[in-house]
Amino acid sequence: MHTTLRQISRALAAGALSVALLSAGSTGALAGEAKPKPSPSPSTSAMASISIKASTASVNAGGSVTFTGRTSGLKVGWPLVLQHQKAGKWIPLKATTKTKNGSSYSLTAKLNTVGTEHLRISAVGKKVYSPAVTVNVT
Repeated sequence: MHTTLRQISRALAAGALSVALLSAGSTGALAGEAKPKPSPSPSTSAMASISIKASTASVNAGGSVTFTGRTSGLKVGWPLVLQHQKAGKWIPLKATTKTKNGSSYSLTAKLNTVGTEHLRISAVGKKVYSPAVTVNVT
């Protein structure tokens, strides 16, 4: 009877692994595992999004630009930060805001660096970003 229980256990493990491979695809599952790993619950980052619109496409150095947009999948009051791209990296600026009722936000920032600025909004503590917008600073 000990052999029968072992065979049943192996058959159940193989069946569970097969179901995991079929439902989640082959990524993340290893053929040698006896038990499948539980699939992670959908993260807020996968479901969340941020839109962005700049009030102007060009501004004089030291001038202000207002960024507005809407969020989806973020709670009201979630902190947001403006980032700019420098040497291929996204650097946070000292311009922050929070999501409001209706999932909207508004943020005004002074842009001092002359040149083309690539900017985006980031949800603090999450990997959720708006698309980049370009503002020319003269």
